[in-house]
Amino acid sequence: MTVDKIYLVGFMAAGKSTVARALSARLGWRAEDVDELIEARERRTIADIFARQGEPYFRGVEREILKLLLPMRHVVVATGGGTFMDAENRAAMNLDGVSIWLDVPFDLVLARLPADGRRPLAADRAQMERLFNVRQAAYAQAHVRVDAGRAPAEEIADQIVDRIATM
Repeated sequence: MTVDKIYLVGFMAAGKSTVARALSARLGWRAEDVDELIEARERRTIADIFARQGEPYFRGVEREILKLLLPMRHVVVATGGGTFMDAENRAAMNLDGVSIWLDVPFDLVLARLPADGRRPLAADRAQMERLFNVRQAAYAQAHVRVDAGRAPAEEIADQIVDRIATM
C-alpha cells in the first residue's frame, strides 16, 4: 500500500495541528487544517460560528471543506475533534488515505485547553468528559492509533512515519 495522504484524528487539544505541521515537514508534504480552513472560509472563529449558527451549521461547513480536500495528495490533514464522528466523513477519510488517531488521556486534554472560550464544546467539564468518552469509539475506527500523550510533536511524527512505512 502506498500512503500518499494522512488524516490526523482525535479529541480537541490532542495536538493534531501541531503534529500535522511536524509530520508534513518530515515528509515534504503539505499540511492542511480543517478548522483553519473553516475559519478562513467563514471569516470568523469557530466559537463565533457555534454561537451564531450552531453546531449543525458548523458540521455542514466542515463536511464541505473535507470534500474539497479529497482530491489532494501528499498532504497531512489535521481534522477537527468532531470531524471523524460523522460516519460519512469517517468513511471518506478511511477510503482516501490513512487515518491516524492521536490518542491523548483526558487529564492531559484538560491541562492543554485554554480557558478563553475558543473551544465551544469545552465550556462544561462534565459535558466535555462525556463527549470525550463517546468519541473514543469513533476514533478507534482509525487505521492507526498513536499514543500522543507525552511525546513532543516531532517524536510523534517520527512514530507515524515508522508505522506507515510498514503498511
